[in-house]
Amino acid sequence: MHCFAFDIETVPDVDFGRRMWNLDDLSDEDVGTAMQFKRLQATGNEFLPLHQHRIVAISVALRSGENFRIWSLGDKDADEAEIVQRFFDGIERYSPDLVSWNGSGFDLPVLHYRALRHGIQAPAYWEMGDNNREYRYNNYLGRFHWRHIDLMDVLAAYQMRGRASLDQMAVLLGFPGKLGMSGDKVWDCWRAGGIDDIRNYCETDVLNTYLVYLKFEYMRGNIDDTDLAREFSLVRTTLGEMNQPHLSEFVAAWPDV
Repeated sequence: MHCFAFDIETVPDVDFGRRMWNLDDLSDEDVGTAMQFKRLQATGNEFLPLHQHRIVAISVALRSGENFRIWSLGDKDADEAEIVQRFFDGIERYSPDLVSWNGSGFDLPVLHYRALRHGIQAPAYWEMGDNNREYRYNNYLGRFHWRHIDLMDVLAAYQMRGRASLDQMAVLLGFPGKLGMSGDKVWDCWRAGGIDDIRNYCETDVLNTYLVYLKFEYMRGNIDDTDLAREFSLVRTTLGEMNQPHLSEFVAAWPDV
């Protein structure tokens, strides 16, 4: 069994904005501002429609065999097409159980649009059982299937009013939550050349998601006390061995109780 927790970070797709509204003479910053202003006028909120987002980081935590890994896809200079391709290549290779927080409502639809934009094929991801019967009743797209677990959706019993933020849920369970960064800061950070900070933030979001998932698996009875302690220890050990400041900060903010 392969568990593949993931998270994406996005910025406005200013190339789309230029073409859509004939904004060729404006800077990226001004195009992004115009896109957000149009959205604000239309809805009262600056958050762009999902098809207007461009992915700048995808981070994953992979639990496979006896190993745990956490990383961001591609190097920091990789373009969007490469990191989206790598995401779907991972699904082709491992056929993992995907784990996300609001993945059904945000991450996966954005990945769909961007894969379509870049001409990326993902047959295993889109398999519904026509070619592989194993996927007929357990595929990545079925809301009530388990091949993709959107923890936010499941824990809220699929009710909008029951939803919680990842940050607050992580803190509720004793995990670090967000450490000095949030999704609404990504666009400013991107324009300032802070791709490293964005990737680091995305990785800590994935860690929070994965740790919540472990508690969820414990609640479901799929792992016991010994298993849970072992999994937590594996994560701590792995992060310590990676010796990266943002991961060390995460461990320091995670009480060993």
